[in-house]
Amino acid sequence: MIEFGFALKQTRQENMDKVSLDKYNRLLDLEPSFKRCFQCGNCSATCSARQFTDFSIRRVHTSFRRGEYDGLADELRKCMLCGKCTLVCPRGVNLRSLIISMRQILDEPEKTGRR
Repeated sequence: MIEFGFALKQTRQENMDKVSLDKYNRLLDLEPSFKRCFQCGNCSATCSARQFTDFSIRRVHTSFRRGEYDGLADELRKCMLCGKCTLVCPRGVNLRSLIISMRQILDEPEKTGRR
């Protein structure tokens, strides 16, 4: 085989058909403004917790939308709920309420039986 000097990397795509979005839909019921976010980054730029930790509301937001809930509850506990992010959001997303709702949803016990 000919060596070209590069290698193919593992794909980063996700099959969203296999992801359960029940928690995401529940969050939309609790905080409909979540859908208005277009990931501008103003919230992350003004975040007080970001100065002391590696917390990123944009990363949390993306993970929740993708259904990647592993370790998200611990990440959300880094937020100090100061409200600066809500003040600078150009779309009027209530991020403080959103984070509280995310914490509640992630702390709920999983339903084992399906109907």
